[in-house]
Order: sequence, then C-alpha cells, then structure tokens
Amino acid sequence: MKDHKKYSNKTKAAFVLLIVMLVILLGNFNTLQNSKNVNDNINAIYKDRLVVAHYIFQYSKQLHFIKAEAEKLDLSDNIKKDEIIHTLDIIHDIDNLYAKTVLTNKEKQYFDAFLLSCKEINKQVANKNWNKIAASSAQALKTLESLSQIQIEEGKAKLAVANAMYSKNNVIGQFQIALLIILGGITFYLLIKKIKKTVKIPEPPSLN
Repeated sequence: MKDHKKYSNKTKAAFVLLIVMLVILLGNFNTLQNSKNVNDNINAIYKDRLVVAHYIFQYSKQLHFIKAEAEKLDLSDNIKKDEIIHTLDIIHDIDNLYAKTVLTNKEKQYFDAFLLSCKEINKQVANKNWNKIAASSAQALKTLESLSQIQIEEGKAKLAVANAMYSKNNVIGQFQIALLIILGGITFYLLIKKIKKTVKIPEPPSLN
C-alpha cells in the first residue's frame, strides 16, 4: 500500500511536470512569434522611411526648379507662372503618397510646415511675386532637410529598439528551451524508474 501511494505521488508529479513543460513550450513559441512580428513591423516602418526619403528627394528636386525659375530674369512672367503651377501639381501628387506613410508626431509637424510653404508659393504665383516665391521655396527646402534628418534618426532609433527586443526575447526563448530539456529529462527519469519498479522479476522456485 505504501509502495502504491509512493507510485501514485510520483506519477502525479510526472504529470505536473508534463503540464509545466507544455505551458513553457506554448509560452516559448508565443514569445518568439511575437518577437518576430515586432521585428518585422519595425523593419517595415524603417523600409517605409526609405520610401519617404525618395519622396523627399522628389520634393527637393521640384522645389529647386521652382526657386530657379522664380529667380530667372530673362523669363516672361507667364512662362514662369505656367511652369511653377505645373511643378506645384507634381508636388501635390507627391503629397498624397507622403501622407499615406508612417509619420511620428514630430515628423507630421514638419510636414505640415512644409505644406504651408507650398501653399504660400501657390498663393504668390497668382500675384507673380517671384521674390517671395523664391524665399518660400528656400524655406520649404530647409524644412525638407530637417524632415530628412528626423526620418533617419527615428528610423535608426526604432530599429535599435526592435533589435534589442528581438535579442531579449530570443534569450528568454533559449532559456525556456533549456528548461524544457531539463524538465523533460526529469519526467522521463521518473516514469522509467517507476516502470522498472513495477515490473517484478520472478524469483526462482525454492528447492526446499
């Protein structure tokens, strides 16, 4: 009876260990999957910023053209007006693409300032005020430089955080796997030990 009780307690302990192993295993896979998702998402944001860098380059190219046209002295006002209006249309097309990207609050603040400069350029085209158009173009270019720098810094910071989180979760995952192996060994040992004890070797017949 005592042996049976002992066997029952160890069997229960073995099942408890199996349950703990299962919980750790599920937690491990969940942690690793979440880590991978976070890393993928942050890297996707960083790649999105590379797309934004292309938009900023296109903005800069068009604004340099507007500034150069506004400063030309040998060009008629009507030609200047038509070319600048056409270039502003190109900029507005980029606006729609840029607005769909992922922006932090700080980036959105600079982007709004950039849009105001473009609106000022559009306003001054009707008045044919080329000096103000050139000045607004220069201001918009400075805003783009600041926006570009923010994009780079934010991208690097988020990528660093993602990589640190990914590495931390990997360490935890590896620890859980090691713990699983240890628990599995203990469980296997307990079960095998009890099986050996329950299988009784028959004694040889007595000669007496």
